[in-house]
Amino acid sequence: MKWITLFVSILCPTLCWAHSDENFVESDLFGNLGPRDKAAVLMVHFGTTYDDTRVLTIDAINTRMETAFPGVEFREAWTSRIILRKLKSRGVEKLNPTEALIRLHEDGYTHILIQSTNVIEGTEMKELRREVESLSLNFKDIRVGNPLLYAPEDYKIVVEAITGAINQAFKDGQKVLVGHGTPDPATASYAMFDYMLKAEGHTDYHVGTVEGYPTYTDALHLLKARKSRTVTLAPLMFVAGDHVRNDIAGEWKEQLEKEGYRVNLYLKGLGENPTVQELFVRHARFAAGHKAVDMKAKKAAYKAGKE
Repeated sequence: MKWITLFVSILCPTLCWAHSDENFVESDLFGNLGPRDKAAVLMVHFGTTYDDTRVLTIDAINTRMETAFPGVEFREAWTSRIILRKLKSRGVEKLNPTEALIRLHEDGYTHILIQSTNVIEGTEMKELRREVESLSLNFKDIRVGNPLLYAPEDYKIVVEAITGAINQAFKDGQKVLVGHGTPDPATASYAMFDYMLKAEGHTDYHVGTVEGYPTYTDALHLLKARKSRTVTLAPLMFVAGDHVRNDIAGEWKEQLEKEGYRVNLYLKGLGENPTVQELFVRHARFAAGHKAVDMKAKKAAYKAGKE
């Protein structure tokens, strides 16, 4: 396992950067392995029932992550119970995160790096962190990498990646990026993404969500404020699954056409974008080399007059 640690330690200084430095401290997950310890990477996805987008997104990032951590056991888990149930009816078995972690424990793995393909720190991401916390005592060290959009620099990277790809396919007109949305206050992440699009000069881009804020009505209001009657709809989602095919390519397109817009469709999930894939790998590498600060301990130190 020593060569794994060396490989990761060489790559991390160039490919990992701090996400709000004050919230993390350096700590090498793979450097803490004893002679009987075993390390694993667990990728966690919401999932999809569509094989075509799965191959281009989930399978693609799995392969990329395995390549990034050679010699480390690789596993995956899916979180959508509805999707898991549908796949089971087809004879396809996928583990949820709790099941995957229990199996890793039973197989003797002691150090676990978890990276999800969640886009924001919404309800799905928070539930994953809760599941991990409930099983953390089964492992010597277990880390969870951050979602795609975590720090401001993440937003900037994704803004340029998405606009670059869409503009190559559809140069003219306005564009609306449609996210899933969340009932959690983290839905503000979508509004932040809209703000940063415009701050970076992409004033013809707007953001809406299927189940959160900004809504379809909010996006339509922004469209009407500009003259162009051509709109390109694109997902701000990791996979191009049900919401992309039924909501974006169906309901949103139909409603915009009734408003008199000519609608183009760019139906590629974020997971198909190589820059997005690499950003997830960077988040995983950062988590492998850093631990979140224990805020309770930090406050106690402040109270004691220590830095």
